[in-house]
Amino acid sequence: MSINVLTVGVAVIDFVMNLDEMPCRAEKYRANDAAIVGGGCGANAAVAISRLGGECDLVARLGDDQIGDLIISGLRKENVNCDLARQFSGCRSSFSSIFIDRAGERQIVNYRDFGFPACADWLLDIPFSYDAVLADTRWPEGAEVAMKLAKSNGVPGIVDAEPPFDGTHTALELASHVAFSAQGLRSFTSAEDLPSGLEIANARLNNFVCVTDGPNGVWWMENQTVRHKPAFNIVSVDTLGAGDVWHGAFALKLGENSDIELAIEFSNAVAALKCMRHGGREGTPSRNETDSFIRKNSQCN
Repeated sequence: MSINVLTVGVAVIDFVMNLDEMPCRAEKYRANDAAIVGGGCGANAAVAISRLGGECDLVARLGDDQIGDLIISGLRKENVNCDLARQFSGCRSSFSSIFIDRAGERQIVNYRDFGFPACADWLLDIPFSYDAVLADTRWPEGAEVAMKLAKSNGVPGIVDAEPPFDGTHTALELASHVAFSAQGLRSFTSAEDLPSGLEIANARLNNFVCVTDGPNGVWWMENQTVRHKPAFNIVSVDTLGAGDVWHGAFALKLGENSDIELAIEFSNAVAALKCMRHGGREGTPSRNETDSFIRKNSQCN
């Protein structure tokens, strides 16, 4: 029986340009390669869940426009259920211009329409049949209702914690698991040192907290002790969407009642495989690819 995850978050279209070096002057540049791909925290996580063998319903706010139609079409091709995604008349869907250099690092310029209705109370009427709930902080009201649903139904509620955090504190407190990016944790705690920041976040939120830091791995709190899982040793060519698919994989494993360390290793493997491939979320691996990679490179005893 498949694990079913409810994902509440951002869905966009990314216009990706591959360059030798990141642009630094106001002049014309020629890309070595280019692609138009779906993106966004929630959407990328949903695709990861689907490719890894789970089922995913995505809640997202979109414009009633061509970009919105492209977003939904691309997600449905990935077997993501978009029946709960709403397209609002008079609003514009989000899209991004992304530059990726030869080292795989990326620069993102995103357009977001701030005219979307904020209220998310309609989510309370969703028939609930999920094993886990994942939300990002881009829609604070949606994240808060999503975490209420998870808590009231006794399933893991995971927040992908990125700044800004205005209006997100209730969602963070309601969540069973909060996964910060390094930038997110520093913004939330004002601590430059990530282990110290985790201790501060743990004291504030009193739930499971971890922080992902790309090639430096993941730190998390366990029994008041900071633990660390190194990242897999790979050659990265494209980091776009790596954090998003990490969160999707993590939510899926928590829905499977996985041990935390194994869930983190699995998520690290999914993100590593994605980074080894070009094309943003197009590089998200399958379950078989991930399991095979872990068997060859496992760091767990």
